[in-house]
Amino acid sequence: MTPVDVDIVYQPIVDLRDGAIFAQEALVRGRHEGLRRPDELLTKALDEDAMGRLGRVIREATFTRCDFKRMFVNIHPEELSSRWLIRPDDPLCLYDGEAYLEITESAALDYFELCRNVLTEICHRTQAKLVIDDLGAGYSNLKRVVDLEPAIVKLDRALVTGVHTNKRQFILMEQLVKICIALGAKVVAEGIETRDELLAVRDTGVHFGQGYFLARPAYPPPTCQWRPSKPKMKPPPIPSR
Repeated sequence: MTPVDVDIVYQPIVDLRDGAIFAQEALVRGRHEGLRRPDELLTKALDEDAMGRLGRVIREATFTRCDFKRMFVNIHPEELSSRWLIRPDDPLCLYDGEAYLEITESAALDYFELCRNVLTEICHRTQAKLVIDDLGAGYSNLKRVVDLEPAIVKLDRALVTGVHTNKRQFILMEQLVKICIALGAKVVAEGIETRDELLAVRDTGVHFGQGYFLARPAYPPPTCQWRPSKPKMKPPPIPSR
């Protein structure tokens, strides 16, 4: 596979304090019929034992098509056992911005030792940081997640959807956020689709948000559609006579 076989779209990760874009996440799409969806593309790469090669192609396309200085890049667990990811000429090593390597919670737990060894080596040799994706999707083993020392944790959209209407869900998210912050990790909430969800997520202490309400994946990299409302100015006091 070559860069001409894949397309990259970007979705911003937004600071919920001020609506500024913190980073862009690169999302792969195929260019050929039957391989347009990410799952179709990844399945073909797995069948052909070409996941390492595909990962490199994705990173090359990601960093050459967008000059944003913070980039989230998804890593498939099968890449961890290949030599592609740790080559000194990998686009990751040549990128001069902040790279965030994103791996799902389930993959991090299923491939724990390999994940810890390879990603620790990469993060020490480059400026890359680890992101655990989909926390709360069903696997949750917080001890193992903590042992990987991620810089950022992304909460699964199942925790986000309808959080503004479910008190127990809100409390669960709030406590997870507190744990992550206490352990030195920032938190991203994925799948934000409404203003009410965003406001509830922000009230739990989440740092960053991602989802269709903020911006849909696109190329060129999209801007954020949401801006926090400014607090109303209090009228000056009426002077006493």
